[in-house]
Amino acid sequence: MPGEESLSTLSEFFRILGDVTRIKILHLLSHSDLYVQDIASLLDMNQSAISHQLRILKQARLVKYRRKGRSICYSIDDDHIKQIFSQGFEHINE
Repeated sequence: MPGEESLSTLSEFFRILGDVTRIKILHLLSHSDLYVQDIASLLDMNQSAISHQLRILKQARLVKYRRKGRSICYSIDDDHIKQIFSQGFEHINE
């Protein structure tokens, strides 16, 4: 059995994935890197709300960013996240 700390960290990971807006953001980013304003436009939400969700995803190391001038471009942090996302869809569509 994994240690309590590992189980707690995994539980937090799945809690973060348990939000529809964050899932939508991850879905968009699994297809291409996007700027905050692009994500906001695609999801028909304001940039402030998207930035808040991206901050949570960044803190959980699910997304990363790079700054281009005054804009910030976000992408999925690594292939593990894409695989988890893809496997989740496979599971629910079986």
